Amino acid sequence: MSERRNVLLIVVDQWRADFVPALGADFLRTPNLDRLCREGVTFRNHVTTAVPCGPARASLLTGLYLMNHRAVQNTVPLDARHFNLAKALRLIGYDPALIGYTTTTPDPRTSGPRDPRFLVLGDIMDGFRSVGAFEPNMDGYFGWIAQNGFELPPKREDIWLPEGVDSVPGATDKPSRIPAEFSDSSFFTERALTFLKGKQEKPWFLHLGYYRPHPPFVAPAPYHAMYKPEDMPRPVRADSPEAEAAQHPLLNFYIRNIRQGSFFHGAEGTGAALDEAQILQMRATYAGLITEIDTCLGRVFDHLEQTGQWDDTLIIFTSDHGEQLGDHHLLGKIGYHDESFRIPLVIKDPDAPERAGIIESAFTESVDVMPTILEWLGGEIPRAADGASLIPLVRGVTPAGWRDALHYEYDFRDVHYSRPETALGLSMDESSLCVIQDDDYKYVHFAALPPLFFDLRDDPHQFRNLADEPAYAGVVKDYAQKALSWRLKHAERTLTHHRATPRGLETRTPQTET
Repeated sequence: MSERRNVLLIVVDQWRADFVPALGADFLRTPNLDRLCREGVTFRNHVTTAVPCGPARASLLTGLYLMNHRAVQNTVPLDARHFNLAKALRLIGYDPALIGYTTTTPDPRTSGPRDPRFLVLGDIMDGFRSVGAFEPNMDGYFGWIAQNGFELPPKREDIWLPEGVDSVPGATDKPSRIPAEFSDSSFFTERALTFLKGKQEKPWFLHLGYYRPHPPFVAPAPYHAMYKPEDMPRPVRADSPEAEAAQHPLLNFYIRNIRQGSFFHGAEGTGAALDEAQILQMRATYAGLITEIDTCLGRVFDHLEQTGQWDDTLIIFTSDHGEQLGDHHLLGKIGYHDESFRIPLVIKDPDAPERAGIIESAFTESVDVMPTILEWLGGEIPRAADGASLIPLVRGVTPAGWRDALHYEYDFRDVHYSRPETALGLSMDESSLCVIQDDDYKYVHFAALPPLFFDLRDDPHQFRNLADEPAYAGVVKDYAQKALSWRLKHAERTLTHHRATPRGLETRTPQTET
């Protein structure tokens, strides 16, 4: 092992945990991810602490829960006062490179209303150096395609439509008109290899982002036909959308309002209208997009091995959030279901080869990634961070007092349209929920809607709400109190370990607290 310390943080988009072969998805072909799992530690119980993309990435890269960073939805600004991974890396001599995106809307107090960054879904988080941007509006990607001689259609997003059609009426087995060599996954891979080859012997940190398997669910050839729908896992859902929707007002709203057009260009109707055959085709396409990413990762891994960097590099593979894929009659990343929040996490620590191939079952969360990277590089973990380093778990040691449950949040306000608030009779600041979940139970608390409680031992897919069942009243109360205690424990604490004294400023550490 040399003294150089490199970090490759791979962040894919919308890849759910049960589409990882090491965790049971034996229908998938991902030889490069399989290799990473064989040589690293795969985490079985890992969640993002927020959805959708913007909030999820804010938590991943700041180490803060949603209740503290408050970038609660896509397009909602991230307060400039929050520290993040990129800024922390700069303090220890790294120039953190980013390929892809972070979906970060800047603090409006640091700019003005005419700033072009307020015209798009999100921009690059402060502190990163972009070496292969997707944003704003995917201009970098589309420019790369054009520079390589591919003629863009008048509406450039139509490259993801099959040849000769103006819309996709739903799930399709047809390939996108863009060839795989010019896909967005190829674009990010080319940018990664360009960056890595330019670094030569200098230590580096690279956030390598991929857009897939995010919709539109259309894959380039040959990935569009790599999987058969009949080989895909069947959707987990109630007998009808109406039966599913009866569980809770928020679920009812989404079942009635999620549109297929957000997942298949030009499609009509609601996501709940998809029949099983369409869902299985969608999943086959989703699996194809996953294998395309895996092929791209193989190129990056090969370069690291050929240049002698494979054994010098901490590699972390994860996603920003999951995807419902028709489960519970839903599409997207919403609500309170596991499919939206459970995501992959694989860590290959070159300092712990003896742990190769381990499946770790401890409860871990996306806020743990930032502290993990900083500890491995010898940096200081911010006092405000809500997560904790996973390096001990990677090396076979469970820290004392490790969390005994998973926690995640969802803020369902719609700042622009206010559709959930209007439909449910809520104010913007009442439109939120938090979840506490362990191996036995799952409790969902809403700010202004009825709670949910599930006995996961008998109902792992969460169809029966027991919140009002007298037999569970005591357990529901216990989990509600646990959720409250969790929020109190993780209230914002950037400066709470300092105090003024007659001798001047005194700084306390967790080891000296009582």
